[in-house]
Amino acid sequence: MTSKEIKIAYQEFGSLDELAPKDRELAEAAIKATEGSYAPYSRFNVGAAVRLDSGLIVKGANQENAAYPSGLCAERTAMFYASATYPESAMTDIAITASQKGVLCDNPATPCGACRQVMAQYQTKGGKPMSILLVGGKKIWKFEKVDDLLPLIFDSI
Repeated sequence: MTSKEIKIAYQEFGSLDELAPKDRELAEAAIKATEGSYAPYSRFNVGAAVRLDSGLIVKGANQENAAYPSGLCAERTAMFYASATYPESAMTDIAITASQKGVLCDNPATPCGACRQVMAQYQTKGGKPMSILLVGGKKIWKFEKVDDLLPLIFDSI
């Protein structure tokens, strides 16, 4: 038997002002995207913004439904829209944020396992790393690639 260890590298920022202009633009788009959230049950408004290799930013927001689990996460609404509308474009970056009662949550909201796997598949399809920004009101985490959030990505098919 051999013991192994997985390490996750990321950067932490204290505010939007600390981000590079390109990252700040994407984070602000994700914050704006929370306005499109339909979350009458959880009152947890999530926004996501995906940057394509063309530079275009596509936004999505979580959509809840009384017929749970028929809703969909913000990350997947943004990625599915981007893929359906711009199928030849690679997704290079994604930013995710959450708010409650119109106020950005202090800590970054992290994507669910299903969203992480969808990110992994689009990263593989695009052929290059997709960076991830998780944006909170008091701290922001930046991951250089999906593998950092989902080690041992399912890619056996």
